[in-house]
This record gives sequence, structure tokens and C-alpha cells, in this order.
Amino acid sequence: MNIKTIKIIKYQSLLFGVLLCLSAFSYPDKMSELPKHNPVVGNRSIAFIKNDYVTALKKAKAEGKYLFVDAYASWCGPCKQLKQTTFNHSPTADFFNKSFVNLSVDMERGQGPGLASKWRVEEYPTLLIIDMNGKILSRAIGYLNADQLTAFGKQGLQEK
Repeated sequence: MNIKTIKIIKYQSLLFGVLLCLSAFSYPDKMSELPKHNPVVGNRSIAFIKNDYVTALKKAKAEGKYLFVDAYASWCGPCKQLKQTTFNHSPTADFFNKSFVNLSVDMERGQGPGLASKWRVEEYPTLLIIDMNGKILSRAIGYLNADQLTAFGKQGLQEK
């Protein structure tokens, strides 16, 4: 290869890298364009224990409830959408706060990677319903609107 060919390859690689970075930074702006399936109703939201599975499981056992888990990644667009809309829908929040102990886990920090392996979480968001013994009863992957999440919760309560 001559020097001119090497310079052209470097230029093309640099251009590709810049375009890749620009496309990655434009993704969050697209979030505002997503349809709002459930507008926020009221000001209540699902009360989550954050990143502490052991505490959440102990609380679930003490209260005789199942665990609802929001397994997310900080960079995940649909995860952010869930937090902004679905989890802030008051009737849905009331249902989950009454029926479950709620746990939110960043699957890439702290306990997250170990739990991701244990629960076989490979996509985000992953929503789980876990019994008091730590057994997964139900799993949903991807964004759910408030009605879908409530139906998922009700189905999970029927699992044994």
C-alpha cells in the first residue's frame, strides 16, 4: 500500500466514526417523537426499591407478596419511556404498589450483572414477576403501556 491509499483509508475510517457517533447521539432526540401510549395520570408512580434484590426479596417474604422487577439499562430508550410514562400512570402505580414489592435494577451496575446472568436477562427492558422463593413466574420484554403492564401484573399474580 502506498501512503495515499493509507490516508484515504484513515479518512474513510474517521468519517465512519463521526457518522456512527452522530447517529448514536441522535437517538435520545427521537424519544420525544415516540407516541405517548399512556399519558401520565395524577402524580403517583410505582415505588421501587433500587438495586437491592436481597432487601426487596426479604420485604416480599415479610409482606407475603410477589416481586415485580424492572430490569433495565441506563442507555435503553424503551426503559426510559417506561419510567416516564407507564410507571407514572397513577392507576397502574396504585395496582403495583398494593400488589407487589417493586424492584428496579440497573443490569450493568452493582448486583445487576450477576442478576442478569441468574435471570437470563438479555434484552431491555425485561420485566419479571418473581415469587417469594426467587422463582421467576412471568417475563415480559420491551416497552409496555399502562394497560399492558397491569395485565402482565394480574397474570403474574395468578401464576403459582
